[in-house]
Amino acid sequence: MLTETLTQDLKKAMLAKDRVLTRTIRSLKAALLDKEIELRAGGVAEVSDDVALAVLQKQAKQRRDSIEQFEKAGRDDLAATEREELDVIQSYLPEQLSEEEIRKEVLAVIEETEAMSMKDMGRVMGPIMSRLKGKADGRMVQSVVKESLSA
Repeated sequence: MLTETLTQDLKKAMLAKDRVLTRTIRSLKAALLDKEIELRAGGVAEVSDDVALAVLQKQAKQRRDSIEQFEKAGRDDLAATEREELDVIQSYLPEQLSEEEIRKEVLAVIEETEAMSMKDMGRVMGPIMSRLKGKADGRMVQSVVKESLSA
């Protein structure tokens, strides 16, 4: 289970005195604990691997957004810290699809839904996002769908 893996890796990182890994895993565990508290009903809740994966993806997205904001503000030091944390988070996420692989999936869904124009974007985004859940960045998928429907 992902939460157990994080706990074990945190112990190893602390023993190795790896500050980046320790800091990042602690923040991930805190986010998972927040999610567990949110889901708690009747005093008991356990975070499944799917929920944990969604939390990690959200944390990765937050890091990407922070990097973008810090770079705009000229704070390369803070952007570098966020990049280090993003690298750690991505090591726990499944392998991301390339743009070409995303494009193939998008074209398949467009064909299945018989989408013709940008008006059909909603009909395409639902199925493609459920198909690519955890495997691709939502922004990239949206960009490919827009490009494909515009053509």
